[in-house]
Amino acid sequence: MTRAFLFPGQGSQHTGMGEHLFSVFPEIVAEADEILGYSLSDLCLCAQNTEKLDHTQFTQPALYVVSCLQAMSELVGSGSEPVFLAGHSVGEYAALCTSGAFSFADGLRLVAKRGEIMAKVTGGGMAAVIGLEPRRIKEVLSEIGSEDVDLANFNSPGQTVLSGPSASMEPLGGPMKNAGAKMFVPLKVSGAFHSHMMEQPSSEFSTFLEGFSFSDPKTPVISNVEAIPYSGAKDIPDLLAKQIHSSVRWAETIQFMRSQGVEEFVECGPGKVLKKLLRQIP
Repeated sequence: MTRAFLFPGQGSQHTGMGEHLFSVFPEIVAEADEILGYSLSDLCLCAQNTEKLDHTQFTQPALYVVSCLQAMSELVGSGSEPVFLAGHSVGEYAALCTSGAFSFADGLRLVAKRGEIMAKVTGGGMAAVIGLEPRRIKEVLSEIGSEDVDLANFNSPGQTVLSGPSASMEPLGGPMKNAGAKMFVPLKVSGAFHSHMMEQPSSEFSTFLEGFSFSDPKTPVISNVEAIPYSGAKDIPDLLAKQIHSSVRWAETIQFMRSQGVEEFVECGPGKVLKKLLRQIP
């Protein structure tokens, strides 16, 4: 059966994630601890660190490591190579690492810097709108004068994530429900990711990316920004920088892989957020 690996983004993290993996890959975990300057297993497994784990500068490295280890475990256990890789937001880094586009260590350095830069932008939030198509969401935002709110994640035809200043996000639940949305769900993230508020972090990260070298992915990786595979190493720095302030085109990503014959999707990371979304994408 033709398979693809999916790597989740922020919001999938939880205390206890990675517990079954850290003892299997102790050398890689030790390398991560050395790069980060703190114990990843303590961050992920200790209950007193639950709140800390939800801060983006810690969430992103933790998800990257757990997702990479899960992919390694899956490859060793099944022996079946995926034909495509795709990651949601920060999950794209684990996909690129798994493809051989950069080393585990370089990917972790990139993700740690990404989280650090994004954490500096405060005063924003994100929320999922359930049961209202994107076109109607845009109309509602225009009608109520909330043009400073962006459509950040196109997760499925019936699930779109909004991102923007907290003052603009907080009043949106009522208007969205009045327009027909089934639910308006604030997300467990610490900033307005994939919005215009991330343009400065994107620029700063672009400069940081100049210090790294990249290889052509050995397995095709679908870009969040373009919803098609990276054409080669030369595209990676530009698309990773743009990704921070651009929409995640997830529904199109899944539809593309299905059009290429993918029959089975394996989620590599904590939880089953992306597997659940699959049922909502025609």
